[in-house]
Amino acid sequence: MCGIVGVIGNNKTTDILLNGLEKLEYRGYDSAGIYVNNQKGKDFLVKEVGKISKLENAVTDDVQGLVGIGHTRWATHGTPTVENAHPHFSADNRFYLVHNGVLTNFEELKTKYLADVKFSSQTDTEVAVQLVDHFAKEGLDGEAAFRKALSLIEGSYAFAMVDKEQPDRIFVAKNKSPLLIGLGDGFNVICSDAMAMLDQTHQFVEIHDGEVVILKKGSVEISKLDGTAVQRDPYTVDLDASDISKGTYEHYMLKEIDEQPNVMRKISQNYLNDDGTMNIDSKLLDEMKKADRLYIVAAGTSYHAGLVGQNIFEKIADVPVDVELGSEFGYHMPKLSKHPFFIFLSQSGETADSRQVLVKVNEMNLPSLTMTNVPNSTLSREATFTMELLAGPEIAVASTKAYTAQIAVEAVLAQALGQAKGIAIAKDFDVKKQLALAANGIQTIVDEKATIKQLTADFLTDQTDAFYIGRGIDYALSLEAALKLKEISYIHAEGFAAGELKHGTIALIENNTPVIAYVNDGVGASHTRGNIQEVKARGAHVLVIASQKYAEAGDQIIIPEIDELISPIISVVPAQLIAYYASLARGNDVDKPRNLAKSVTVE
Repeated sequence: MCGIVGVIGNNKTTDILLNGLEKLEYRGYDSAGIYVNNQKGKDFLVKEVGKISKLENAVTDDVQGLVGIGHTRWATHGTPTVENAHPHFSADNRFYLVHNGVLTNFEELKTKYLADVKFSSQTDTEVAVQLVDHFAKEGLDGEAAFRKALSLIEGSYAFAMVDKEQPDRIFVAKNKSPLLIGLGDGFNVICSDAMAMLDQTHQFVEIHDGEVVILKKGSVEISKLDGTAVQRDPYTVDLDASDISKGTYEHYMLKEIDEQPNVMRKISQNYLNDDGTMNIDSKLLDEMKKADRLYIVAAGTSYHAGLVGQNIFEKIADVPVDVELGSEFGYHMPKLSKHPFFIFLSQSGETADSRQVLVKVNEMNLPSLTMTNVPNSTLSREATFTMELLAGPEIAVASTKAYTAQIAVEAVLAQALGQAKGIAIAKDFDVKKQLALAANGIQTIVDEKATIKQLTADFLTDQTDAFYIGRGIDYALSLEAALKLKEISYIHAEGFAAGELKHGTIALIENNTPVIAYVNDGVGASHTRGNIQEVKARGAHVLVIASQKYAEAGDQIIIPEIDELISPIISVVPAQLIAYYASLARGNDVDKPRNLAKSVTVE
């Protein structure tokens, strides 16, 4: 959610800011703005509601400088308006600030310190910049005023601030929200996601919670809030700017669906050797062998991948698994087992709901693993262990390849753990073979786009509601399939355990109601067929997605053969394409659905 960019020491600052904001569009936003200062007494503030293109049109040729900050806002406090857009500024126009996160005590600070200040927005962020100005008016210099404000502010934040009296630097700080320093050639940048600045640098420096950075064109000074200096080496982000291009695709989502076969192959090549050995950290396996229960913590699509992983770990590694929503678990933590091990699933590695759980886990000195698509992300850095998903940048808000990658990596780890524990089924389950089948199976499905597009039109045109049903592994899959449909097509869609229909949900079935039924789970296949007949008898329009093993005449989509434990890797793909074509048919913004953000960095 929200995005921050900043530049110091480059005469193309405005272009770099705008290009960076374009790269951050995928995160979700409703307004955007930039502040630029030429360090010779001339500065510019431009803000707009809506797309980055609208901001670009508002930026005139004279908006140039050597220092600047920019922001895309996803509204939390106050509606999307120009006044509420960032950057925000102090009443005397001395300080300009952008902010990601949520300040929990802004009302208290406003009452205590800023009662006489006239505010121009409804945001919590403006309190921060006015607070800095308040302390500057008491005689503190810009840095001291910034540090004083930080000592009082509570909540999550990534701040970048420019002081007109010291325009040769950017003041930076973070707590819980992601922010990076990028090292350019004779200049430096800041960004909330490295992808925003890959065309400027591949060298980045992490900022940790509670740290303050004074960024100049030729230096990076990091310190703790009390002023203690911190030394930290940069790291290299091994991505090419072309990796985040749509190429010939109209939408990122379709590109990312099509990339899934290659993701399966990359995971196999990275973690599995030809001789049957596995590239898994032995210390990780030793720690997991001690566990009497695994706790998978996640949100959204990652939570659904965790539900699939639960079955995989329990069957292959013979260990009980709980799957928990991060937003609930951190504040309503149940009684834990004696030897718990935590697995955090996150595409971005910055999910705030999961991170607040990890903070508590670390306080209890419990072991943890993060599976993420973004190395050096917060969850990756703060967990005991990390495994990369290797899916490559995922730009579309609706996750596709990260979901299938999470299931694949869970399967890899489950087999490695099962083998380490001497579990018989772990020797029989050939994950390398299964990932090869998955790659080929996904390719078979994506090659049938025309058929799925037509089915989508047949079943969902002019429909406002739809249901996915299944049993066992198919129930977990139905939750993800329904989420994909609702989040980008805006069709009200729900996933249900097929056997629960008769306990209430079947009351919603009427003539021509779309019901999409999964039949991949062997134990529940025949019962699901019965549920299909029940909804048909009440007028439902039923689309069946079935594995070859359990398919019957009349089933519209047949899933290529694969072990049932990881069948969602293939069987989710028709649902991804159905959601895509349903959204496309309605004229929606497929990659950036309304009200949603890719990286959810607020709780």
